[in-house]
Amino acid sequence: MITGEMKNKVDSIWDTIWTGGITSPITVLEQITYLMFMKLLDDNQLKAEANANLLGVPLKNKVFQDGMCMISENPRVETEYKNLRWNVFHNFEPGEMLTNIQTYVFPFIKTIGEGKDTAFSRYMKDTVFLIPTAKVLAKVVDGIDAMDMNNKDIMGDVYEYLLGKIAAAGENGQFRTPRHIINMMVELMQPTLKDSILDPAMGSAGFLLSSAAYISEHQKKELMKTENMRYFKSGLFSGFDTDQSMLRIGAMNMMLHGVEDPHITYQDSLSGENTERDQYSLIMANPPFTGSVFQEEISKDLLGLCKTRKTELLFVALFTKMLKVGGRCACIVPDGVLFGSSKAHKAIRHELVENQQLQAVISMPSGVFKPYAGVSTAILVFTKTNAGGTENVWFYDMKADGYSLDDKRSEIKENDIPDIIARFHNREAEADRERTEQSFFVPKQEIVDNGYDLSINKYKKVEYETVEYPSTIEIMTNLRELELQIGQTMDELEKLLGL
Repeated sequence: MITGEMKNKVDSIWDTIWTGGITSPITVLEQITYLMFMKLLDDNQLKAEANANLLGVPLKNKVFQDGMCMISENPRVETEYKNLRWNVFHNFEPGEMLTNIQTYVFPFIKTIGEGKDTAFSRYMKDTVFLIPTAKVLAKVVDGIDAMDMNNKDIMGDVYEYLLGKIAAAGENGQFRTPRHIINMMVELMQPTLKDSILDPAMGSAGFLLSSAAYISEHQKKELMKTENMRYFKSGLFSGFDTDQSMLRIGAMNMMLHGVEDPHITYQDSLSGENTERDQYSLIMANPPFTGSVFQEEISKDLLGLCKTRKTELLFVALFTKMLKVGGRCACIVPDGVLFGSSKAHKAIRHELVENQQLQAVISMPSGVFKPYAGVSTAILVFTKTNAGGTENVWFYDMKADGYSLDDKRSEIKENDIPDIIARFHNREAEADRERTEQSFFVPKQEIVDNGYDLSINKYKKVEYETVEYPSTIEIMTNLRELELQIGQTMDELEKLLGL
């Protein structure tokens, strides 16, 4: 979660570009991201060079080589590699810095991965550097220099915050899944190098990035093997989206986290053009809510499962199709998916309970997505079996996620997330939990008998405490006594005032 101090710094950078003449929120976001990418590229190499020097070994696979860099052969454009590095050009005079970035640095970063059909090279082809003046550039560079970008996915944090500005400007209806919710879902699913991971509504690649971080932390030894590292860099992670800006930012973020060639594709996941089926072992996603698509464009096998135009239902159907048998899914859905009464709502819940293995329904409070949206949501966790297997479904009533549930989302002590993760991975110990507690099991048959309703309120019990009130006579007696006391006090006050 971005801090108040960081918000102020980002606001200052945003306002500088905005008042400089760029008035499209998406364009402002992209320009900020390009500059941060330039800095992070150099920061990453500086760290690698320091480690190589410490170990007394040469640094391989450098982005910034030694000597001269050929930017273009026809016309011939070249400069020293050092001039492409943030730690050098940020000290240039504003005019010289603008010329350097426009002529050398930006064209250079667009060529990274050239010759390879990587996600990064695909989505950088059509980018344009639009910072208008040397004065604006100097202020933005100073602002980025003032941020602490060490050991932190600052691009993701900043992007999460800036999406609120974009939504407020009415240009982009998407909102980003909070980082701590993404991390919780990754902790629940515990991805490994044996997985093939997909987010078919990837946005800025938050689920893929968190999965990469989890695997890097928990499978360090396995990643030392050449074959595993090759798979980690190219093959393990996949993502689809229909927003070029998202794909660009996602590709940059993944590259900066060591995933050089994720399978990131411009694609409408729900359309008939998406023919990928039975391919992935793990899907984590927060698909679009309340959206609808043209029915003639929707893949026929999805309509066969639930005939609807509602994206939140179609995406759940899609997950059951794209997973391998044995594959797992954790997805965020609006509460309506849990209890909606339409045929399509009932059909998708029937599919999860009867034909797949539904394992958990984690209800989240409505403030989790503030300030971007106030919708109540839940996390569904299931395994694809195509043969049923649902026995007891684990329900959890999340009441706090570590942040206030208002628009400010300030940090608070109350946080159910560690408890959710611990209990999910020890569900066998939950068998005797009462329905009055925050988590409990519900047998499949009870869910069937309730029309496949998956809302936690349908099953939890509320304890009512008997409250005894004084009798009417006692209340009236107390009121008369209070009236007498007030009269006596008023008499004494009048005497003191000489009235």
